[in-house]
Amino acid sequence: MKALMIAGDRSGSGKTSITLAIASVLSRTMAVQTFKVGMDYIDPSYLSAVTGRPCRNLDTYVMSPDQVLSVFANGCRGADVALIEGVRGLYEGAEALDDSGSSASVARILEVPVVLVVNARSITRSAAAIVRGFQSFDPSIRIAGVILNNVAGEKHAEKAGKAVEHYCGVPVLGTVPRDPELELGMRHLGLVPFREGQEVSGFREKIGTITEVVRQSVDTGSLLKIAREVCLPEGEAPWFSRTKKEDTRIGIAYDHVFNFYYADLFDILKAQGSTIVFFSPASGDLPDADGYIIGGGYPEMHAAALAENQNMLEEIRERSREGTPLYAECGGLMYLTRELVLKEGWQGKKSEERYSMSGVFPGKTVMPARRVVAYVSGESSPESPMGASRFRGHEFHYSAVLLPHDTRFAYRLSRGQGIRDGQDGALVRKTLGSFSHLHPVGSHAMFSRFLETCRDSREA
Repeated sequence: MKALMIAGDRSGSGKTSITLAIASVLSRTMAVQTFKVGMDYIDPSYLSAVTGRPCRNLDTYVMSPDQVLSVFANGCRGADVALIEGVRGLYEGAEALDDSGSSASVARILEVPVVLVVNARSITRSAAAIVRGFQSFDPSIRIAGVILNNVAGEKHAEKAGKAVEHYCGVPVLGTVPRDPELELGMRHLGLVPFREGQEVSGFREKIGTITEVVRQSVDTGSLLKIAREVCLPEGEAPWFSRTKKEDTRIGIAYDHVFNFYYADLFDILKAQGSTIVFFSPASGDLPDADGYIIGGGYPEMHAAALAENQNMLEEIRERSREGTPLYAECGGLMYLTRELVLKEGWQGKKSEERYSMSGVFPGKTVMPARRVVAYVSGESSPESPMGASRFRGHEFHYSAVLLPHDTRFAYRLSRGQGIRDGQDGALVRKTLGSFSHLHPVGSHAMFSRFLETCRDSREA
């Protein structure tokens, strides 16, 4: 099996559209396994859609090298080629003086070559200077090819391409034209998730247009020649091998509102003996289960539908009162507050709007608030349904959750904002709601403990 990484020289380089299109083209003739560097949910939704295989996340801030290798090996089973999309610029990460959390660190662990996407808008020879700088910054990272994006025409492409190949000694594998039609739809926290976007008129046509332009502009045959041959270990990867018989039933909120989950979560829950039952807070009923998970998403975009499903709101509230374990992240946390308040002017609203939520936590969510995009690290207390543990994760929100001053918090953050002043993981009985997103491999012990809490509660 072959593998390579598509990374960018910066955010906005165009690597997402280009990686999406390359994955789509290659998937016509082979099994393509995609990966996304970083704690991102939305780019993977697109990559999963065009390949038919769940995209996996790799992040060296929240995962050890062994965990990165394990996730990679587990995802690649049955694939012909692995395509890894980087995050932001190639060397962007959690810190200024080390590369944890960066695309470069993942490329080093997996020993894969990098194809660098350069935003060549309004530059020619300077594109070579950019690539040369990236090469010399860390010689252990092999930049094996370049794709020039936002090219104005044939003369621009020829001049910039010739400069890169002459000064940097690497091939230019494609020159993608400057075209607003190649940009995917955006909203306040990034791209519109694929599941929502496909319901919008012209959405699939746009992806088709992007794929066709990139197919004509990028030499995918040469890309495959650059890719490195990798050997996967035999047997099931650690963290994914089944250790228990099925004895737990876990309800997971999964619909057009709540769909921010890492693909590895479902594998790990099954390996730990759980049967997964999906439900829709927007339009469905709450299934009987030993515990529930409500992930992130965009409840603010579907607040009316959530508020109208009164049976679901009441059932969630009642299950929490009964002591059924419930774990919620970000959008799920917002859903567990008493009220969601959308301020006047938000998304063009002419007046303030208020929507009733489940009221598990006696507070409210307000949008918009200060935008927070950051890694978090902290410690979970023993009273948490996730158990006592140190953890690393990510927070990404545009909302403020305002809870009473006497709220119990299960997480104390050493890095990150959380719900309030470094406190996160609001706790009521066995319900925990946090802004911190945890990766199920990086925080494997916490998810294992959650399932044990579900078993203990069922038996009690």
